[in-house]
Amino acid sequence: MATPIADMPIEVAQGYLETRYLELGDMAIRYASIPAGTDFGPVLKGLPHDRCPSPHWGIVMEGSLRLEHADGTFETASAGEVYHWPAGHTATSLNGAVFIEVGPVAPMREFHEHALRLFS
Repeated sequence: MATPIADMPIEVAQGYLETRYLELGDMAIRYASIPAGTDFGPVLKGLPHDRCPSPHWGIVMEGSLRLEHADGTFETASAGEVYHWPAGHTATSLNGAVFIEVGPVAPMREFHEHALRLFS
């Protein structure tokens, strides 16, 4: 099944921040366009350990993301790079980013439902 990004349901739309979310079988996919200065920390507050509960496999299409792992280590994923992030991370973006990530439905849905509560 192929779905144009523009047809994916909007998860969050706040100014220059837009995320779209779609569940496909046992996996979920998120498209995100985030503005410069984005800090995911406040959005993750209230989830287990105030961090993302899902592992992600993805690609950064524009900009970059700085990830902090649960063990306190950091890494940066930049435009044109693919990544795998285990559960228990948080991220920031100094200059903004556009990325697509895929992960297992249950933990991706946990974040999705949390985000809907925060932004509705």
